[in-house]
Amino acid sequence: MSIRHGLLALLERGPRYGSQLRTEFESRTGSTWPLNVGQVYTTLSRLERDGMVAQEGVDEGGHALYVITETGRAELRSWFRTPVDRASPPRDELAIKLAMAVGAPGVDIREVIQSQRHHTIQAMQDYTRLKAQALEAVPTDRDEVAWLLVLEQLIFQTEAEARWLDHCEVRLIRLAMMPKRSGDTSQTTSGNPGTGSTHTPAPMPASASAPASSTPASASTPSVGPTAD
Repeated sequence: MSIRHGLLALLERGPRYGSQLRTEFESRTGSTWPLNVGQVYTTLSRLERDGMVAQEGVDEGGHALYVITETGRAELRSWFRTPVDRASPPRDELAIKLAMAVGAPGVDIREVIQSQRHHTIQAMQDYTRLKAQALEAVPTDRDEVAWLLVLEQLIFQTEAEARWLDHCEVRLIRLAMMPKRSGDTSQTTSGNPGTGSTHTPAPMPASASAPASSTPASASTPSVGPTAD
């Protein structure tokens, strides 16, 4: 995610100091991508170097205030207009893990898939619970609406991941049932070559298709760390 553009968007609303920007950023995103003050001031320094923000006095508490410049506004408008690039997707640890697990000695890839599916569905239920809480009162404040959008994106993301894991398991089952080619000693579904268990992936809970009504057992709130600017 782009921390620099997020800070520019907040500064367009008026002068802000570093810790104030951090608080507003986390309020807008529901602390899904927590920032530390050091990240904020490092990013502000780079924006100032690039002519996109400038320091402009101090507030009553002695905090240095930053304002967005015309160059910064032009950059922000360009960011809003430009689609997020999907041609070079970020590295996905889960996809890499499964790719490396195929044929890895001593690794039961379907056990890896089932363990991840359990975790993913639990996270989806936690996000769904938070959404239900957010909708108890109709969101009207801009931060509440913004947080709801982020939350719903997380629900859709975990639902898609759970479906992809189901697909991976079905594909591995089909591959295991195919006749082996001569000389092929690769391992597909588990650490034992040639195993062809016909275990059927467990269906996703009803919460995946009806996000607003699910109530998970866990009360933990998953979080996603930000990437570097």
